Amino acid sequence: MKFQRLALIGCGLMGGSFALALREAGLVQHITGFSASEKTRKRALELEVIDQACNSVAEAVKGADMVLLAVPVRAMPSSFAAMRDALAPQALLMDVGSTKCDVIAAAQAALGERLNCFVPAHPISGKEVAGIEHAQATLYQERRTILTPLPQNSIRQIKTASEVWTAIGSHVSQMTPEAHDATFAAVSHLPHLLAFAAVNALTSQAQGEAFLEMAGPGFRDFSRIAASDPAVWRDILSANQSEVLIQMAHFRTALNQFENALKQGDTAALQQLIQQARDVRSTWTLQAGNADNKASED
Repeated sequence: MKFQRLALIGCGLMGGSFALALREAGLVQHITGFSASEKTRKRALELEVIDQACNSVAEAVKGADMVLLAVPVRAMPSSFAAMRDALAPQALLMDVGSTKCDVIAAAQAALGERLNCFVPAHPISGKEVAGIEHAQATLYQERRTILTPLPQNSIRQIKTASEVWTAIGSHVSQMTPEAHDATFAAVSHLPHLLAFAAVNALTSQAQGEAFLEMAGPGFRDFSRIAASDPAVWRDILSANQSEVLIQMAHFRTALNQFENALKQGDTAALQQLIQQARDVRSTWTLQAGNADNKASED
């Protein structure tokens, strides 16, 4: 398995790391790159992440046998439209989006007869820091990548997509787009939202800064993901709105249980709620291939 030309659309952390990983594995001969920012394109070239900086999506995609779309989810519809006429019939097109139903809908609306090229992907990996300077070839090693194949994909196309991610160190799983978005609303999107809200709730108080000065390891561990990229998480939460709202409702129910126990001075109920959570958390282990960070991008 070797590709002649990779087109990298979005030369940020995720896309840059993918390109470096493919290059290190000897799986690609030439890498073209496009980002909306000319500065980012030049920096990717300087860092030798890409071999050729292009001025448009179409220019980068032309002649490529693999394309990775690594832009924020809000930019995917226009990116799909821009590449449609330049995309080779047998090219493998993948993305790194954290939501899948909306990305697939955008591809269906824009790609036309090239929809069969697109194998949606979500590598569960990243950092809280963004930018091509932080790209590394090892980013996807021992991390999980979720594929949500389309009915239009051939068995061979899906197999190739799986082999690509496996070759750069990922553990590959398959899900339906709907199951993907429901799952990650629960285990990723809601936790990020809660971290953002908790920090805002603290700092909005008159004594918030004084409270923050006294914060220790517990606050550090809980709030770590609140340092994630605002634009990325704005897009993720908006794109997966319906599933995130469902999870917020579940959280409100659980929070109300704690509130009622406190208001009623029911220490037995309070302990039971804590014990219930402790039992789940103490027996849970991070599965092989699951990362604990979410990257910011482009």
